[in-house]
Amino acid sequence: MRIIPINTKIEHYEPEVLKQIIRGCKRFDQRSQKAFYEKFYGFALKVVFRYIYRYDRSIDTVNDGFVKIFKNIGTFECNNDKDFEKILFGWIRRIMVNTAIDELRRNNMMPEIGGMPDHIWDEPDKSTAADQLLLYKELVNEIKKLPPSYRAVFNMFVIDGLSHQEIAAVLGISTGTSKSSLSKARAQLQKILQKNSAQAAYAANK
Repeated sequence: MRIIPINTKIEHYEPEVLKQIIRGCKRFDQRSQKAFYEKFYGFALKVVFRYIYRYDRSIDTVNDGFVKIFKNIGTFECNNDKDFEKILFGWIRRIMVNTAIDELRRNNMMPEIGGMPDHIWDEPDKSTAADQLLLYKELVNEIKKLPPSYRAVFNMFVIDGLSHQEIAAVLGISTGTSKSSLSKARAQLQKILQKNSAQAAYAANK
């Protein structure tokens, strides 16, 4: 049965409360799963949307990702209280990225262009400093113009912080292909941004 998103407004918990929720999820307690889902839903949707640029399909993919999370949450362990939430965000992000890539594979990496409600971009992101790029709707809007294979590598390397070896393993490509795709993605993105800048300057001078 597919999980239906019921609330995209994030809930804030103290670290110890969050640990209690995770312990409940490991016992398959439904109230704990609901609390976990509502806290991390917005973050997960924002991650997935960078790979699958259609809101309805992103929701389906996020829900598939949460199914995987609840099946595997028993494997999550973290003894670092200081960085507990950061590490948890990173663990969730990795599962969501892999789920999005699986969805792209099933659809032969075909691009999906669409829009996402503005409030989703306000969701906090505490996984890594690089992920602050997620907050910039303008950049994400330009990334979606890249070919799907370039877009996936760019997202995984630049925003999600994976190495070329990790990207190669996830996508089933060589590290050389990953590096080449990243280089081409950066070149295309630079052209897109330069074109937008030139158009903005022209409009300002009219």
